[in-house]
Amino acid sequence: MPAAAGTPELPAHGRVTIIGAGIAGCSVAYHLSELGWSDVVVIDQGPLFETGGSTSHAPGLVFVVNFSQAMTRFAHYTTELYDRLRLNGAHVWNGVGGLEVAWTPQRLVDLKRKVSAGRAWGVETHLLGTDEARARLPLLSERIHGAMYTPADGVAEPHAAAAAMAALAAARGVRFFGSTRVTGIDVAGGRVRTVRTERGSIGTGIVVCAAGIWGPLVGRMAGVALPLLPLRHQFAVTEPLAALAGEQSRVRFPILRHQDRAMYFRQEREGFVIGSYDHEPLVVEPEDILSHEEAPVMPSMAEWSESAFRNAMVAAGELLPALRGAALDRKVNGMFVFTPDGMPVLGESPQVRGFWAAEAVWITHAGGVGRAVAEWIAEGQPSIDLWPCDISRFQPHQLTPAYVRERGAQQYREVYDIIHPLQQMRTPRRLRLLPYHEQLEALRAHFVESAGWERPQWYAANRILLGGSTDHRLRRHGWSARHWSPIIGAEHRAVRERVGLFDLTPFTKLEVSGAGATALLQKLCANQIDRPVGSIVYTAMLTPAGGIKCDLTVTRLAEDRFMIVTGGATSEHDRAWIERHVPQDGSVRIEDGSGRRCCIGLWGPHARELLRRLTEEDLSDGGFPTSRRARSALPRSRPLRRASRMSASSAGSSTRRSSSGAACGICCGTPGRTWASSPPGSGRSTPCDWRRGIDFGAPTSTPSTTRTRPAWASRSNCARATSSVAMRCGGRARPASPAASDV
Repeated sequence: MPAAAGTPELPAHGRVTIIGAGIAGCSVAYHLSELGWSDVVVIDQGPLFETGGSTSHAPGLVFVVNFSQAMTRFAHYTTELYDRLRLNGAHVWNGVGGLEVAWTPQRLVDLKRKVSAGRAWGVETHLLGTDEARARLPLLSERIHGAMYTPADGVAEPHAAAAAMAALAAARGVRFFGSTRVTGIDVAGGRVRTVRTERGSIGTGIVVCAAGIWGPLVGRMAGVALPLLPLRHQFAVTEPLAALAGEQSRVRFPILRHQDRAMYFRQEREGFVIGSYDHEPLVVEPEDILSHEEAPVMPSMAEWSESAFRNAMVAAGELLPALRGAALDRKVNGMFVFTPDGMPVLGESPQVRGFWAAEAVWITHAGGVGRAVAEWIAEGQPSIDLWPCDISRFQPHQLTPAYVRERGAQQYREVYDIIHPLQQMRTPRRLRLLPYHEQLEALRAHFVESAGWERPQWYAANRILLGGSTDHRLRRHGWSARHWSPIIGAEHRAVRERVGLFDLTPFTKLEVSGAGATALLQKLCANQIDRPVGSIVYTAMLTPAGGIKCDLTVTRLAEDRFMIVTGGATSEHDRAWIERHVPQDGSVRIEDGSGRRCCIGLWGPHARELLRRLTEEDLSDGGFPTSRRARSALPRSRPLRRASRMSASSAGSSTRRSSSGAACGICCGTPGRTWASSPPGSGRSTPCDWRRGIDFGAPTSTPSTTRTRPAWASRSNCARATSSVAMRCGGRARPASPAASDV
């Protein structure tokens, strides 16, 4: 439609088009303009700069320290940026510091860890006693156990900060348009071409989606699934309190976080802001968000829920007795977005070139996020490691609506919980199972989830390995003992001294072929790839500035065919990086064979000796040297065998088609043959033809008439990137061991 009288016409073209003029969109625009990119267009469906999104109702608290280094660096820079900004001469930042209080002994211990993390990330932090904390905020209850104090914390004026950044960007040539609703995004040849709006179209090569709660809808326009879950969250402002009567400053006391009750607080002149996550997630479907014309106040605000705030008022009165019985003057039930892992969604889509995301960005991190995304666009890479926030970290199953809803809601529930670094999600699980998963369950594996795969961390059946070992005497206690077992150390020793199987099936296996394959990999990889057929090369792929993008192995299968093995959790990230450099002449093809092949490593000083029991081929150093591949006929399978030296001992790995089932995972057995003894504690036999026996359980390699008896082990310290299987051979099967959690 044509522009109304007095409304500037949309440009026909923009080098970058940013959708969303909230805090994230304005920050990206500001930082792009700082890097010299002035041909930038920012559009929003709402009025500038109180656009009706999350920025327009945000309470503005900024707590800098996070256990994530990237998030802490985002926040620290953001406070420095806000402190420099002015809007019409007025400050947009109040650097009053922040207190995070401990209501329980467990929280105090966690705050001690957080103080250490803050200092490690370069942020000044202090652990305060009860009296010291109350000296900074006298309204606090004497019941607290202590607090963490961070001088860099404070309060921002969210929409004012956005407007201030927009003003500086506009002075450098960036153009902003409000009341401009996006209706579509044209994609051709795998990249964005045009943004269509109700006021006309903008030709563009780069689109930055900073639409917040509307992000999923904008992503769909380009064919990009953004894992964002809009949720409602409530906070309120009290009427004037007697304890603050006569207070002239809008904010003088430190901001406050009460994580044991999932709450936050800050002063608002003579009243107090009270915010609470202490209720079940209130999910909002993006399609159900009201338009600006329909919304009573603004699209991102819903009707207030008294029941959802009832517990919060009780907890508020316990922590701050002055709030008991306080009336609420202003109530906000606002929307913002969560992701499946609680981190932002940043970067260029792996599926659509030129479509960038700056989503799930809080006021706390907006300055740092904007700078990082702008650097990424303008310079090819950000100045800090953004893998935890990279849009390509998500596997396809993690982009499904059901997964996003379940995990996003759980992130809301756990937003202030004490979370152990190794703590596993409970649901959804069992999404991707190994071909030999049942065998691992029989050995009472303790599973962890990675990219949807159920991967063994250790095996209770291997408690037998602790017999005669001193490893288990080095006990852990408390926090460090969670999600850990002394079995891990015993499995490590078994592999180091004897032999072990390592499960590598979840690793990504890409086949790169074609006339241009060699040249492509030579360009991307730091190591020499153009080696004889059969060679295996361990290498890094580098960024334009020489940083490490990923590390992987490349096996040359033929003159024009290579197999890349890289991490399972980084599959989308690594494949996207390779595909972005594929020539457009069709000379390179990339095929993902991860779902068709399983992969097992055999490591340890007795690896070759054990493998000789399964094949008649020459496995000597001369016949099967390190960093070479070969085909070998094993019982019931035909693997592509690879010898690589990823540890100090003799090592090898084999890949084979997953369709060969559980037998290929354990030992590629022949039907009707079994081990002389079942795996410890398994209570079952597993098909296997070991042909000749040797006791690898003993510290020597003296021949024995007892067939080898493997016991799967864990993803131990000797190979943190994999799940391993330590061979415990010889001896009689022991009674069932205690469950992993009992060890």
